[in-house]
Amino acid sequence: MSSEQIPQKSSPELSTRERQAIRIIPYIIGCALFMQMLDATVVATALPMMAQALETDVIRMNAIITSYLLALAVFVPISGWAADRFGARRIFVAAVLLFTLSSVACALSQTLDQLIAARIVQGMAGAMMVPVGRIIMLRRVPKDQLLSAMAVLSLPALLGPVIGPPVGGFFVTYMSWHWIFLINVPVGILGIVLIFKFIRADVIDSKPPLDWFGFILSATALASLVVSFESLGHDELSAKELALLLGTGLITGLWYVWHARHTAFPILDLSLLRTRSFAVSILGGNLCRFSLGAVPFMLAILLQIGFGLSAMTAGFVTFTSAVGALIIKPLAPKIIRTFGYRNVLMYNALLTGFSIAICAIFTESTPLWVISLILAVGGVFRSLQFTAVNTLTYVDLDQKAMSRASSFAAMAQQLGISLGVACAAITLNISMQFYDHSDVQQTDLFWGFIVIGVLTALSIFSFRRLPANVASAATAPEDKKE
Repeated sequence: MSSEQIPQKSSPELSTRERQAIRIIPYIIGCALFMQMLDATVVATALPMMAQALETDVIRMNAIITSYLLALAVFVPISGWAADRFGARRIFVAAVLLFTLSSVACALSQTLDQLIAARIVQGMAGAMMVPVGRIIMLRRVPKDQLLSAMAVLSLPALLGPVIGPPVGGFFVTYMSWHWIFLINVPVGILGIVLIFKFIRADVIDSKPPLDWFGFILSATALASLVVSFESLGHDELSAKELALLLGTGLITGLWYVWHARHTAFPILDLSLLRTRSFAVSILGGNLCRFSLGAVPFMLAILLQIGFGLSAMTAGFVTFTSAVGALIIKPLAPKIIRTFGYRNVLMYNALLTGFSIAICAIFTESTPLWVISLILAVGGVFRSLQFTAVNTLTYVDLDQKAMSRASSFAAMAQQLGISLGVACAAITLNISMQFYDHSDVQQTDLFWGFIVIGVLTALSIFSFRRLPANVASAATAPEDKKE
């Protein structure tokens, strides 16, 4: 494990350079997370134009989304081991560089096969980039400043799915599809410069062995589950293929659970779930994360197909939720310190669920300013919720567990977002069959928003398990800065 640890000195005792690094690191990691989240959503808007340019069928083009998600799911579990084995900064720089180069390769692709290959490499880099970057932040940022750091880091996860469609629509409409990948180049270059400037190299104390069999089991389980969840939203697989894929994921997942209990260095350490705050953040947090995938998915259908808005107009309407997230960001740490994690997570879960469910009342006659206002308020609640839950994940863990916890959390988040889309798609399909609709209607979307809102609100029962004084170290007031 790396010897680089969270600084033990209080904030005033840190040097000016150290304090500057602590402030800037969350933004560096946030840029990496934003690139990953944006890239996962921006491509969908450009598929028709890309299919025409590459002279292929638009249905086949969906392979570039699936290949990216597959690579992401397969390599996320190995990120913590790689950081401990080769050094977190080294892996982080390599991942950002590889993500940038693979983005260039995507833009230069002349055939669908070339694009799929580049997307696989891009997914591998993304799987390493964000979890390892988070490890660096957890080791460098003192616990009394972790809440503020997580407030910064929660924004890209909220902004990516919302900004992706309008950004993709803009490039497709006014430029070319190549720019949805080339936009990563300046961000990646800037990120590498900032990493070398503000993140010191870590010294490796030990080199843990790789759990090869566990890696194969976890990779198979995660890839099978993520692809099957995603396909539910697009009807890509037959019922038999879907059942086979889900069965494979469940069987290999259960096999991994048995394996992890009988090996010294499991690739995903299930013993972390013995820490209550970590376990609650995984279960309750993932119920909340259902909205990250499901809400943009349903809003795109409602605004573009249901209300007939253009992709650009619909994108700007949904962007208002990002405005709400930005507004609450500087206030979120103070709110959580004032009311405590347990109270904020419990009651804000209800507010977040309600803000999603109320989208069910949108009709074609609802003024766009009303829709935008409701989405902005919902963005406030979701941003506050993710700031709290993302910090809760790590506050009660010791330094030795940080790499393993980051890999585990990244894996769970990926599953949570995919499962949210799956739940929305299943709800829409059931409603369409019940009402005998051949296409998605507003009635079907009504039930979609209600179900996702209720599932989000149900996370209150998970957060109720937290003690009243949970994460006291993270909610302690920060020392006065110079």
